[in-house]
Amino acid sequence: MCAAQSNRRKLWANFLEKGKSAHSRGGIARAKVIESKVNVAPFRGKILGIDPSLRGTGLAVLNVKNRDEMDLIFSQTVKVPSKESLLTCTRRIFEAISEVVEHFQPTICAVEQTIYVQNFQTAQIMGIARGAVLTATAIHCLPAFEYAPLRIKQAICGYGRASKEQISKMIQAILKIPMNVSFDETDAAAVALCCFFTEHSLAEIVSRNHGNSSFDKT
Repeated sequence: MCAAQSNRRKLWANFLEKGKSAHSRGGIARAKVIESKVNVAPFRGKILGIDPSLRGTGLAVLNVKNRDEMDLIFSQTVKVPSKESLLTCTRRIFEAISEVVEHFQPTICAVEQTIYVQNFQTAQIMGIARGAVLTATAIHCLPAFEYAPLRIKQAICGYGRASKEQISKMIQAILKIPMNVSFDETDAAAVALCCFFTEHSLAEIVSRNHGNSSFDKT
């Protein structure tokens, strides 16, 4: 065997050995990540769920004691008559959220994302409501997350096309709340539950963002 072939074989052997070592380190790193996710500190606190709407914003405060014990301690629909101006709507939304935050001191906030619409005027109106909501959370330095309607439905019902009636029934069953709670309020509670079910490191996130206004789009 010539010297050139021998050198090539040695180089190839060294390359394979390094690859095995890197793969082993990668496996250890993945194991540590999995272990860290399993051993994350449990979240205990209040989650403010918000379903933005210009004339019917839903609010819900979920009190989480542990993984299997949570209660809906407050819910409200911010109703604004159609005769009122857009400025009045934004003020009412802002004031309602501010009152809830000051009274219940939620730890984190979960907001339903604006759905895609083709009508420009409708999109503009929905954007105004969303802006009022996010402004209120930002001013109160409340860490906030947004969730798409599809993701919320999947988290609560296991089906991305679930109706409002199905979501309402599931929320009533999970949280054991009365049947007369409005769809706006059960939608808000669903957003809060989605946040709790899907964000496995809420305690760490809250600790990291304590005292800071943050907005993470998910």
